[in-house]
Amino acid sequence: MQAVPLAMFLPVGVAEAMEQAFSQVASRDVTAEEKEQGDTMAASPKVYELRIYHAAAGKLNDLIARFRDHTDALFAKHGLKSIAYWTALDEPTKSSTFFYILEHPSREAAAANWKAFQDDPEWKAVKAKSEENGKLVDSIDSTYLTLTDFSKRLG
Repeated sequence: MQAVPLAMFLPVGVAEAMEQAFSQVASRDVTAEEKEQGDTMAASPKVYELRIYHAAAGKLNDLIARFRDHTDALFAKHGLKSIAYWTALDEPTKSSTFFYILEHPSREAAAANWKAFQDDPEWKAVKAKSEENGKLVDSIDSTYLTLTDFSKRLG
């Protein structure tokens, strides 16, 4: 069976940016401590979550600012490990779509961390303030992924 290229499912430029970010993470030097931790977690059910936000009309820059200024730090506070964030290079998604990938220790950890994040009063305040002039997101697609046995090891 032949692998299907990621580019078939994502807008032009996004797959390439994702592959570049992953290869940078995979090719960096690993410390002895990280290697030991990686060896212990080799059998871990680690999962990745691809999230695609379809921004409300004219709100993509506001959404990106919310992530940059608040959401990313709140993710870290709640154990949601950001791998990278992307915007598309070409229309029709360039002006309305925001992509990112999170790493989770497991599906169970993802669910618990998302709940803690969504229940956080600071997140609720940030979200409410950022949406004073209307919602920023029309819809969100979320897909949980697992690395194949031939993938480069991340982080």
